[in-house]
Amino acid sequence: MKRKGAEDITSACSDPMPKSRQKKFDRLPTAPPFDALVIGGGINGISTYRELALQGLKVLLVERNDFCSGCSSAPSRMIHGGLRYLENGEFHLVRESLHERDALLTNAPHLVMPLPTTVPIKSIFSGIMNGLMGFVTKRGRPASRGVLVVKAGLMLYDIFTRNRRLLPKHVFLNRKETLARWPRLNPALRFSATYHDAWISHPERLGIEILKDCEQLDATAFNYAHVTRDGDSFAVEDLLTGKTYPIMAKTIVNATGAWLDATNRDLLQQGSKPKRFVEGTKGSHLIVANRQLSEALDGHMIYFENSDRRVCIMFPYLGNVLLGSTDLRVDSAGPVRCENEEIEYILTSLAEVFPDIKVTPDQIVYTYSGIRPLPQSDAGFTGRISRDHFTHRIAGRPPVFCMVGGKWTTFRAFGEQTCDLVLAELKQSRTVGTSTMPIGGGKDFPTNQDGQEKLVAMLCENFGIDTKRAWHAVSHYGTTARTILEYCAQSVDDRQIAPGSPYSEAEIRYLVRTEYAQSPADILLRRTSIGITGGISTTAIETVIAIMALELGWDDGGIASQKANFITYLEEHHRVSTAMLDARNRRQ
Repeated sequence: MKRKGAEDITSACSDPMPKSRQKKFDRLPTAPPFDALVIGGGINGISTYRELALQGLKVLLVERNDFCSGCSSAPSRMIHGGLRYLENGEFHLVRESLHERDALLTNAPHLVMPLPTTVPIKSIFSGIMNGLMGFVTKRGRPASRGVLVVKAGLMLYDIFTRNRRLLPKHVFLNRKETLARWPRLNPALRFSATYHDAWISHPERLGIEILKDCEQLDATAFNYAHVTRDGDSFAVEDLLTGKTYPIMAKTIVNATGAWLDATNRDLLQQGSKPKRFVEGTKGSHLIVANRQLSEALDGHMIYFENSDRRVCIMFPYLGNVLLGSTDLRVDSAGPVRCENEEIEYILTSLAEVFPDIKVTPDQIVYTYSGIRPLPQSDAGFTGRISRDHFTHRIAGRPPVFCMVGGKWTTFRAFGEQTCDLVLAELKQSRTVGTSTMPIGGGKDFPTNQDGQEKLVAMLCENFGIDTKRAWHAVSHYGTTARTILEYCAQSVDDRQIAPGSPYSEAEIRYLVRTEYAQSPADILLRRTSIGITGGISTTAIETVIAIMALELGWDDGGIASQKANFITYLEEHHRVSTAMLDARNRRQ
């Protein structure tokens, strides 16, 4: 794609993103060696980048696509302790996950919030012997989990959090009490258990906020860039311009997730047969618009087992319902999408929970899939594969630290662990901890409803906006909402990007200028919730691309290419067709 020079768009942007990005690239060839080069800009790579930068190290992060665009963009959007991990005896992982869940509830309360979770239970004793065998062997398919097995797990949950309790203890209800509370649940149940975990509203935004928190440190991050190697020499290629810039690094962190083994083979351990560390399982999710289902959930997540004993979930998500997920082994990392048989599997699972609520394929507004980068395992049942993480050092010049496994909930702990190994390699000590450090708009964010309502009222008064828009800003940006609304208030184009959309043109322009966005997908699918909530339409796409074209210097050919490529991507990867986009356009 042909790009205009920065001088051609300075009238539209006081600090054009291409210009500031280019300045960072231009500094690379004369920069002293980086203390650490982090390859991979998913949430684990971003976490490690922050941990290293906060210790005063000079750090470079390079991501081949957009930040949090791989597996990190496809989680179940739960921040949880991992109740089912107890079946595998992974007590350390559950304890760590619960600690990190509570840390995120405190450090990012604008994006991570409590989620009451209910488990329908059909038996009393089922699963005891099977659970003991699974605990010992880590093999085999679990049996149906009875009330005693669930009770044991939830007691451990409460024990692990007893010294810092942020969320209520679990409670059990009998059949009559359960059906009075959720009358459309399967009447075959005998009990239910309700406990609390958490959910994350905009996971990709959390990754961006961490990067923005690091902007004043001695740290540089690039998306749409690629690390290359020629013998012992490394360079970074800007994939938007094709230009290459030599770099030097004392250590390397391989944080490429499902692509970790390929990165070792093709880049970091060329000419050798590196050990395999990662295997992937594919997880697919549906976002459905079904009012009956949403009302039946009544604000709770239902955490249930399907007929094949895999754990499935459903919970209210940004006005719709999130359903998931599958857990299918894949041979290699690469783009994936939710296939027809996965849709059938997920929709059929609903009959286990709400047998009289019919969800049809035409109610699906969005699908997404990702590959979980799990540690190599010979377990036959994918649910037995550990969700734990570890960092493996590969000797060499420079040494490589491979981040194996991990999940969204534990990203901070995983980054901390990897950082400490790099610090030891460099013979330096940790100077700053992050367990109580706020993230982005989580700083000074009120955690109670009264405080949030006061913040919303203040924004309404200061900027002359209605309550709906103020809540939109607060729920997306936390305490940084003021900065964004100040920008919008000074803009002449502070109008909706499409009828009914909560996003304004000025708001989108601010995100393009300040949040590293380089493609329509960056804005429509990751910096905002436009895509995943079903708010994406032809009008929204065209408006966002027009804004980005002005900011990033796309010519007419570039605009046409960006639109065509994005619409194709939506259909191929998220099953959002042109017909769906046009239909939404007509409804707006």
